[in-house]
Amino acid sequence: MGFDKHKAELAVKKSGGLQDALEWLEINQERSYEEIVASLGSTGNDDNDPNAEPASLQACEQARSLVCNECGKKFRSQAQAEFHASKTQHVDFAESEEEIAQLTREEKKARLEELRQKLAEKRSGMSEQDKIDKKRNEEIRRKSTKETQDIKEDLEKKRQLKEAATKRKEKQEEVEAKARIKAKIAADREQRRLKAEKDKAEREGRAAPAFAVTAPTASTTLSPEGSKPASGYTEARLRLQTSRGNLQKTFPVTTTLYEVAAALTQQTGYEVQSFTQNFPKKTFDT
Repeated sequence: MGFDKHKAELAVKKSGGLQDALEWLEINQERSYEEIVASLGSTGNDDNDPNAEPASLQACEQARSLVCNECGKKFRSQAQAEFHASKTQHVDFAESEEEIAQLTREEKKARLEELRQKLAEKRSGMSEQDKIDKKRNEEIRRKSTKETQDIKEDLEKKRQLKEAATKRKEKQEEVEAKARIKAKIAADREQRRLKAEKDKAEREGRAAPAFAVTAPTASTTLSPEGSKPASGYTEARLRLQTSRGNLQKTFPVTTTLYEVAAALTQQTGYEVQSFTQNFPKKTFDT
């Protein structure tokens, strides 16, 4: 019927009949078996034996009932009244000459159905509370997940912005380095041309022609030190890419490519046959 086995056995012992047992179960439906046993033990009934069966009405005794003056509920036996007092803390009881009629089969069935409905409603209420708690926990989990995802997306955006700024800086530095190399190459070419003209004039026994020194244009000099005439440079810094890695060396502006190749051969151990310039694309033989 849905009743706890131990409580049902105790109800039969305490009441002595089916009707009284049902009433006892109704009175104690919200109390656990341990609580009932403990309360029986504290009252000291039947020499402190909580499972002892209370005395029922004898056949020779006049049928009587007990009534609670505080709530008006009637009981067939003293055991029922005691359980009612332990549950409700009511202490004002009186004897009644009115006999409580026995429940018919239909009334017993209705009483059982009422008890089942009460238990079902109680379980349903607990189920609804479980659903509410589960929904609240799910909302908390979703909120935590969203906050974590937002933090990850923010960190990813910052990382991408940092990488983009680094790439832009590297590209700008590469452009400036290429411009400086181009300007130094042009200055070296001009210096060698002037030297060749001077040597030729000396061999022919004539005075060396005077050459006007033209300052390099802004498009060929991006040095942060400002504009400087080509003849004012004394060193050239070259960044060389080899099969063994990148090398950065500084040479005097009068150094020829042959001398650069010889220096690389001495440092790397293999012979250099040519140099290739990426921008503009051009190859120089040593």
